[in-house]
Amino acid sequence: MQKIAAALAALLIASCSFGQGRAIPSERPKLIVEIVVTQMRYDYLQRYFGNFSDNGFRVLLEEGAVCKNAKYNYSFTQSAPGLATIATGTNPSTHGVVGDMWYIPLTDQNVKAVQDSKTEGVGGFGDLGKVSPRNLLAGTLADEIKMANKNSKVIGVAMEPTSAVFLAGHSADAAYWFDPSTGKFMTSSYYMPSLPKWVDEFNQKKFPDIYIYNKWGLTKPLNKYISSKENFDTTAKPLLTNPDNGLGSMLKSKSRPTYEKLMDTPYGNNLTKDFAIAAIVNEGLGKDDATDLLTITLDANKHIGQKYGPTSIEMEDTYYRLDEEIAHLVKFLSDNIGKQNVLVVLTSDNGVANAPKFIEKSKIPAGHFEPNRNLMLLKIFLNATYGRGEWIKAYHQKQIYLNHTLIEDSKINLAEMQTKVANFMKQFSGVAQAIPASVLEYTSFTDGIMQKMQNSFYAQRSGDVVINLQPGWVDSDEVVTSSNSPYSYDTHVPLIWYGWKIKRESISSKVDPADIAPTIANLLDISWSNAATGEPIKELVR
Repeated sequence: MQKIAAALAALLIASCSFGQGRAIPSERPKLIVEIVVTQMRYDYLQRYFGNFSDNGFRVLLEEGAVCKNAKYNYSFTQSAPGLATIATGTNPSTHGVVGDMWYIPLTDQNVKAVQDSKTEGVGGFGDLGKVSPRNLLAGTLADEIKMANKNSKVIGVAMEPTSAVFLAGHSADAAYWFDPSTGKFMTSSYYMPSLPKWVDEFNQKKFPDIYIYNKWGLTKPLNKYISSKENFDTTAKPLLTNPDNGLGSMLKSKSRPTYEKLMDTPYGNNLTKDFAIAAIVNEGLGKDDATDLLTITLDANKHIGQKYGPTSIEMEDTYYRLDEEIAHLVKFLSDNIGKQNVLVVLTSDNGVANAPKFIEKSKIPAGHFEPNRNLMLLKIFLNATYGRGEWIKAYHQKQIYLNHTLIEDSKINLAEMQTKVANFMKQFSGVAQAIPASVLEYTSFTDGIMQKMQNSFYAQRSGDVVINLQPGWVDSDEVVTSSNSPYSYDTHVPLIWYGWKIKRESISSKVDPADIAPTIANLLDISWSNAATGEPIKELVR
């Protein structure tokens, strides 16, 4: 840790030429920093507030504008749709990112949200470099910033490519993410043919090697933690009560080091913040009057929450460690660019459900939906009804994709089969709604769960039948819990504005993360992103 502190101190010294700037806010912020903490529920801020330091989350909460009722307005609250919604200011039904992955019938392929076979990795290997924002069908706030001023810079930073790519938009100068096979940050040929010198130099410092040999222990005495002492995972063992929980053993046990487990610890967030500061320094972000945009996605929280559960000590400790990283970043921005010149926006891509085992202890209905078993029964039903055949092509997080070619060749009415499948799926425990695509495509819903499901629907990419589970139910897979529902635990996220011209206030009116892009565009007095349906938050733009 001392090596990292020394290296970061050198970065701070190198950046002293930025200066603190004027005491009076600039006409427009010199730098906008969008921070997305993955899978962060709004209630985390209140739950852990008493144990936060004075300089991290408390600074944002006590000096910024806090939107207390920010909720996504669609059903499939996965990471990629959330990031795309923040970036574009509209819902999946318009920007087209219906999930982290979807199936394309015309090409018979499962497609990841940022997958792009036309690109290659730069500074990394394999499919991790075959990514771009081309699957995002709408323009973004970042694109408008670039078009408004050619001197503005836009850079996205994250551990995962989807997080870096979508928030940075189509016109970004760069998006960087982590290659766990090499322990280095990389990018795609969509952005550049080779890594900048400063990125190579950062990679050569081998910060991941330092982090990965650290133990992850409690940051506070055990009796200070408010989370449950129980572990609700069926596979992962509690980490923070293990006296020998160093991560270095995973390097020693492999002939080729792997850094994947950094994502399962708070050190993934530390590394992302380190790289973000390096980007500010070396790219000169916030140095002139052209507004720059830096997006920082902290991906580790999602992985930790899914592995240990949102009520675990591991999750709680992650937020105390993140609190320290937020404090460091905010102080850096204030000291080197000036609080009055930087607009910080902190939010999340989605919330998360409590682990069903935890809920059941309170006698609240909950459970795991078992897609593999239920789809097997569905296949038997379809074979009995229509004859033997591969009637189902894919299932991705509550979306069932049927075999359109076989259905057409068999002269079966597609809408009729969709309806039969939907009715069959409604019989399973935990299913609240199962809706045929034909209903969502040709019926307009104006409120409630059905509107949220329609806001998640894009005909060319969504399933033939989409499912909504009952409250408290999640898909059964290798994680403790997940997010992917229209309920408040998945849709309600933090939204905090801090810095440039932002007054301290508590905003209780209902807002949508789709409002972020239009609000910033309004503050900058530039065009909205081309498909934006959100509205500027009136308390911030009055």
